[in-house]
Amino acid sequence: MKVAVIGCTHAGTAAIVNTAQLYPEAEITVYERNDNISFLSCGIALYVGGVIKDPQGLFYSSPEKLAELGVKTNMRHEVIQIDTDRKTLRARNLATGQEFDDSYDKLIMTTGSWPIVPKLEGMELDGILLSKNYSHSNTIIERAQQVDRITVVGAGYIGVELVEAFQMNGKQVTLIDGEDRILSKYLDEEFTAPIQQSLEDHGITLALGEKVSSFAGENGKVTKVITSKGEHETDLVILCIGFRPNTELLKGKVDMLPNGAIIVNDYMQTSLPDIYAAGDSCAIHYNPTGKNAYIPLATNAVRMGTLVARNLVSPTIAYMGTQGTSGIKIYEDNIAGTGLTEDAAKAEGMDVESVLLTDNYRPEFMPTFEQVQLKVVYDRSTRRILGAQIMSKMDLTQSINTVSVCIQNKMTVDQLAFIDFFFQPHYNKPWNFLNTAGLQALPATVPHKETVTV
Repeated sequence: MKVAVIGCTHAGTAAIVNTAQLYPEAEITVYERNDNISFLSCGIALYVGGVIKDPQGLFYSSPEKLAELGVKTNMRHEVIQIDTDRKTLRARNLATGQEFDDSYDKLIMTTGSWPIVPKLEGMELDGILLSKNYSHSNTIIERAQQVDRITVVGAGYIGVELVEAFQMNGKQVTLIDGEDRILSKYLDEEFTAPIQQSLEDHGITLALGEKVSSFAGENGKVTKVITSKGEHETDLVILCIGFRPNTELLKGKVDMLPNGAIIVNDYMQTSLPDIYAAGDSCAIHYNPTGKNAYIPLATNAVRMGTLVARNLVSPTIAYMGTQGTSGIKIYEDNIAGTGLTEDAAKAEGMDVESVLLTDNYRPEFMPTFEQVQLKVVYDRSTRRILGAQIMSKMDLTQSINTVSVCIQNKMTVDQLAFIDFFFQPHYNKPWNFLNTAGLQALPATVPHKETVTV
């Protein structure tokens, strides 16, 4: 069996390693356009901020490790064409320019995503950078050392983490986003408001509800970001406005979402049975809505890549879908979320209710205790849990993984009230805060039937 793999980050590495282990007789060839594989891009802000001293820790595989499994890895090779009828591909060696053809029995598309780059006046100016791969992170670190004022465009996870890192390195930082709130895709306002206050308390300028219209510069270098509401002087700009799937090779050949994300079935097959896809190049089944969605996360990628290998010869293990569970630490706040926010649920046209709990995570008789804020979103009629968010100075983020399992198994908020959790004063209260949120959501009255005496 000849297996060709295009792209080798999270999904690709998982697919390759598991394929090599499950099918030792397979001839596996990898095409990777970069000069490294398996880079954990979620660690960029930690690397930029100096928390991670040795960036090699952000890599968990290498061409040498894959070679030990019998895998041939073509680094700095770009696949430029795929003939799905003949099951062939054409590749280009980026170092020499040489082109050649190869064939496959099974093709694994793990081409990932690429940052969205807007077409704006001034984009050609020096000092406007992207944040995605290892090369980007090194460039950001090098350039940031030479400047005082840094502007980050995009207030998602990466953007917010970067402004924190820059501020902690003594930079003057501005965060720009077209939305009125930071992290608006992940958290409701009850959570974003205190985070925004924390950022401002640390001296970060928030320019929210502002859309970037152009960039201005002097001597070929960026000096201003011009928005719908004004101008922001800067020495360096980092664009973090989102990602789009890198799937041009299969455009018009397999089913995709409008944004180009490849649609796969429960066994990671595209609409062409011998072509599999995983990771940021794909749509995933989003359990809270039951629809296909584009949620580029490393956790989704490694699961999907592993399932590709398990299902490569025959359908074996079905994908369970995802809740899009994620977390972030901003200064002293530990934050996590899973499933739909209340705003997102309403935008989907869903009839939802929510419960917002503020409590101390363990008994007040303990020497110390921290406050926890928890929100659970649920369907009004079925009472099925659709999402949750948590924030605390104490790291309680693992509780969101518990709620993720609840959503996965279509549990109700009423069941959440009575799930069996342990109690120990060092860690929680007799009623765990997840239980308490469920109890708080219970109806105020109990339906009953009239007793009829005969």
